[in-house]
Amino acid sequence: MKGQNKLFIAIIVALLLGVGIGGVVHVQYPESAEPFSKNIKLLGTVFIRLVQMIIAPLVFTTLVVGIAKMSDIKMIGRVGTKAMLWFITASLVSLFIGLVLVNWLEPGHVTKLPIQDAAAAEDLLKSSKGFSLEDFVKHMIPKSLFEAFATNEVLQIVVFSIMFGVALANLGEEYSKPVVKLFDIIAHAILKMVGYIMWFAPLGVLGSIAAVVAMNGFEIFKVYAVYLRDFFFALGVLWLVLLLVGYLILGNRLFELLRRIKAPLLIAFSTTSSEAVFPKLVEELEKFGCNNRVVSFILPLGYSFNLDGSMMYMTFASIFIAQIYGIEMEIGQQITMLLVLMLTSKGIAGVPRASLVIIVATCSMFGIPPEGIALILPIDHFCDMGRSMTNVLGNALATSAVSKWEGQLENTPQEV
Repeated sequence: MKGQNKLFIAIIVALLLGVGIGGVVHVQYPESAEPFSKNIKLLGTVFIRLVQMIIAPLVFTTLVVGIAKMSDIKMIGRVGTKAMLWFITASLVSLFIGLVLVNWLEPGHVTKLPIQDAAAAEDLLKSSKGFSLEDFVKHMIPKSLFEAFATNEVLQIVVFSIMFGVALANLGEEYSKPVVKLFDIIAHAILKMVGYIMWFAPLGVLGSIAAVVAMNGFEIFKVYAVYLRDFFFALGVLWLVLLLVGYLILGNRLFELLRRIKAPLLIAFSTTSSEAVFPKLVEELEKFGCNNRVVSFILPLGYSFNLDGSMMYMTFASIFIAQIYGIEMEIGQQITMLLVLMLTSKGIAGVPRASLVIIVATCSMFGIPPEGIALILPIDHFCDMGRSMTNVLGNALATSAVSKWEGQLENTPQEV
């Protein structure tokens, strides 16, 4: 745990340094803010690209090995069913919490935000057009495994890996054992790489935070104080619900799990990327005592189907935009919106700024001006920090809970 604590402290120091350096540049050298932001942001870009480099091979090898080692197809079906029930329930609860709190707190009625130029939202408006069932199917089923690897389409890799793993499990040990052994060795080698890459995380955090603060300064927090306050309050309520359910299932071991995943949570918060901590999360969940087969199976699925923070944000932001424009929505319309968001949001983890794309598409569907997304773009980075961290917590709890239900959670933490 010593190395993990050092990493955690290094990330905290980098976070504070990033805010300080960004603030100094914004106040003292405003003319240099844009080039400074562009250059220092490269530190964050390098870190995230290093992580992205290993995500596809890690998901592929761990998932194939996990399923092939199960060998029992009934167990695969049982674990998959329990995982999907958790994902669907958690998504509905997250959406519902966002819906209830945005109606109660009414941040759109209290806050006086400047109506910004909709040009800022043009890219999102373009990318939201035609987000149909056909696009969802194409996004889910790969036409080429190599294309899925090249573009880091996690859901497509998951689909292929499940089919390949089931096929290996049915081949018989004589044929499958050498292949499974090879993939197992590759997976462990990649996890070893995770340890090296994570020590670049503090620099990545410093670069990401300094870039945002240098460009926007501290004023951004004042202008959008009400929206940020209400959103993070809603996130806090969601965390309480998730942790309460986690405690009911895991008991006192929940606190051990939180200690294990504190570095991944902080990295996700600082870099706004839950994807960036996937490899580290795999490692920590196995150390916590989760069966590696269950981790390998559930965690990649969770990254496509179990994004609790993003779910809550979608209802919160959609109704907020309606409130800004003075559009009153009946409770029936809001529940319909919740169900639409539930369906359209599945499998979009690989889409850049996926939550915003879905919000734009949903606003258009319900007669809310989609250009309103421009109102929240300036602070979306800060909201993304909270929802990315929440996504990581949700997936860690889901994996641990299913491991416990399957009797596959070791009481004694293991070192991997």
